[in-house]
Amino acid sequence: MAGQGDGTDTDTDGDRDGRATAWAGELLDQLRPSGRDPGRVVAWLAAAVDGTVSLRDDRGTLLAGRHIPVEPGLTEAVVTGRIASASLEEGGRHLRLVRVELPAPAATGVLTVTRTAPFDRRTSEIVTQAATVLELLLRARESTAAGRRLKRAAADLRLAILQLLMVQDIVAARRVAAGLWPGLLDTDSACVYVAESRPEERDRFAEECLSATRERALVVRCPAVDGHVIVVVPDEAEARELRALVGSRPDTFLGGSVRQALARTATAYGQAVSALAVARFRPEQSAVYAERTHPERLMDPAVLRAWSTRLLRPLDTLPHHTRAELLATTRLGLEFTAVSAAKVLGVSRNTVRARMDRVEHLLRTDFSDLAVRATVHLALNTQEGHADADRTAGRPAPADLGALLSGPALRTWSQELLARLDTDGRDLRRTLRAWLACGANAERTAQVLGVHAQTVRERVRGAEPVLERQLLAAGCDLYEVVLSHLALGELAPPDLDLATG
Repeated sequence: MAGQGDGTDTDTDGDRDGRATAWAGELLDQLRPSGRDPGRVVAWLAAAVDGTVSLRDDRGTLLAGRHIPVEPGLTEAVVTGRIASASLEEGGRHLRLVRVELPAPAATGVLTVTRTAPFDRRTSEIVTQAATVLELLLRARESTAAGRRLKRAAADLRLAILQLLMVQDIVAARRVAAGLWPGLLDTDSACVYVAESRPEERDRFAEECLSATRERALVVRCPAVDGHVIVVVPDEAEARELRALVGSRPDTFLGGSVRQALARTATAYGQAVSALAVARFRPEQSAVYAERTHPERLMDPAVLRAWSTRLLRPLDTLPHHTRAELLATTRLGLEFTAVSAAKVLGVSRNTVRARMDRVEHLLRTDFSDLAVRATVHLALNTQEGHADADRTAGRPAPADLGALLSGPALRTWSQELLARLDTDGRDLRRTLRAWLACGANAERTAQVLGVHAQTVRERVRGAEPVLERQLLAAGCDLYEVVLSHLALGELAPPDLDLATG
């Protein structure tokens, strides 16, 4: 019996010790990743000491807990460090104040605890240790917030670099990149890739792209499309890593451009978007822009350059930076939409429209005409590809657009391209011709053909796989089809005489 009594007494002492230290384990749990909330620590402390708790900064702002009225002089003494802590009894309540180090901008704060019972050794220790835990949590939270701010700033810088590349300001882009990513743009050419993932997974995917390319590529969250990540890749090794990353993820696709000069980043971006449309149907989930025959390659290159130079000559009187800005904005605005171009360039849609209106005015033409847009797009791309060439020396006399489009090679290519539509029983060729003549407006086309607008859209959509080109989205694919109709005389030529005369 004596032995049993001794054993029972020992268990009772252990239970007492366990109850006395159980709070320490509970407090440590607040440091687990699932916790780490100062508000939860304050609430736990209030329950642990059966009292009321508040945490204030040095300006008196309540950070957590409930308001506790305290004599201002006492709080100031704790906050300023004249005393580290204070205990007092007033009006039937017992208070304990402990100084807490806070992250910037607040330097210090005060943890105030009040209860009806006096503070014994156990409750005093709980308050002291809780103050230490709060300091750790607040510092960790500030470090995490600082890390997020740093990542956001880096992402903003990468976007700024891309936007500078888009407007051909290569010197400024290299200057911005050199500070944080030395050597990133130490190249004259690069490939542009556009990766597509679920919008909700885009941020994590962008981080994986940064890791896969070891930050040797320019990785940018696309400002125009929520699920897109734009990657400017100077080296093929990083491109392989990017393709491997996409191939390992379901519902993720990658389109890439051919290698282009940095000054042609906007062109490379358009190619990558076009390739992305193909990648969605590839088992490997990636595609590179196909070097198919383009109409400008079937034109006399010297005559094409001379014609493009003459068309764009009214812009030559502008300062170089202004001219490059207007041309880059117009090129993107014609390739995509004003809204998308604005997001990519980091300006408002009104700014994009104002710049395009200025170009339209200088060229004395009308961008509402689809044929005008196609031919100006041709001139812009030709000028961009020969930006460093002498615009005047040794050039043949400029031909007009009709002569430029009437070459036998271009006419043969146009006939073969559009002949693909003749084998389809849905009258695709006639519908497409009328749709282009109506400025790609389905409603106006429907009135001309006497059918429903949805029928027009379905037929145009049906022509896309036949021609292997996107038509319902503005861009080079659509403009190539417009040029083929112009070459065959199936579309009225644009009025560019005033611009080129």
